[in-house]
Amino acid sequence: MSPSTSPHPRIGVAVFILHPSDTPISQDPSDSNQAQSSQSWKFLLGKRLGSHGAGTWALPGGHLDFGESFEECAVREVQEETGLDVEGVKFLTATNDVMLDEKKGDDRGKHYVTIFMTARVKVSSDAVGNGGMPEAQLLEPDKCAGWEWVSWVDFVAWAQPQINMLEERNGEGVQSKGEMGEVVERRILFSPMVALLVQRPDAIPSLA
Repeated sequence: MSPSTSPHPRIGVAVFILHPSDTPISQDPSDSNQAQSSQSWKFLLGKRLGSHGAGTWALPGGHLDFGESFEECAVREVQEETGLDVEGVKFLTATNDVMLDEKKGDDRGKHYVTIFMTARVKVSSDAVGNGGMPEAQLLEPDKCAGWEWVSWVDFVAWAQPQINMLEERNGEGVQSKGEMGEVVERRILFSPMVALLVQRPDAIPSLA
């Protein structure tokens, strides 16, 4: 029986790779989703290819293997997809993700439980790329179009239209406000990323 037709949910692990950023973040103190520490940080996001959620942006991650801990899965998937070695891996939260948009033919769509983890890049493996951030390699080009370091502020801004269900899912040409209030191109997010903000609004990653 294929994963799409299985009557049982599958387990996915997604990793917020957090890294300090020198880019100042404009915050609205009244917005609890932006209530961050004085240390600004960013996390790695990539554009999915070839699988469910193709064309949307998501965290590094993948399926939990038999007998594997959440932490082991997070370290393995990050290394396989980005080449980055991480440490300080911690559980953040979990979401229940019924993906009816992935329904094809007679199947019922997909149902996942997504385990969100946080981690930091090991200092010893910190190869600096653009903007002074660790350089993530594109090791699975058939699954990801590229990696970007993004802020939590931009992430929330991109997610809002999906949360409100006010716009089409393709998002082509749609713009929103991001860091420092500038206009940025909006990305369509993988549905578990949006579910994180809807189901677990207090689960904000932190470097602490």
